[in-house]
Amino acid sequence: QVQLVQSGGGSVQAGGSLRLSCASSGYTYNYDNCVGWFRQAPGKEREGVAVIDSDGTTIYADSVKGRFTISQDNAKNTLYLQMNSLKPEDTAMYYCAASQPFRYCSGSNFLLHGGNYWGQGTQVTVSS
Repeated sequence: QVQLVQSGGGSVQAGGSLRLSCASSGYTYNYDNCVGWFRQAPGKEREGVAVIDSDGTTIYADSVKGRFTISQDNAKNTLYLQMNSLKPEDTAMYYCAASQPFRYCSGSNFLLHGGNYWGQGTQVTVSS
């Protein structure tokens, strides 16, 4: 059974930093799949934030480029999202997600359509 367990998040002032983690059980982080982060603010549609795809390529939403960094530690089966220079518009519930393993995954499609497995979500609140 696949479980993605998130940690991190919280409240921070604009310009601050936070790091999100997503530890997996029953799922191996490697480059046979896509792993990434999504967010959803109240009243808004879900947005793909960042992904590492089957080619090892990282793709970011334009809104977070240069500020957020996605990474994975395969030995720990953990995915990270380092968020710097946070803005109030980054306030949202953040979710990690992973695609079906051992199947080629396009990062751009993943960001559009989401993953097969999801973390429980963690709130990020940025105050001005």
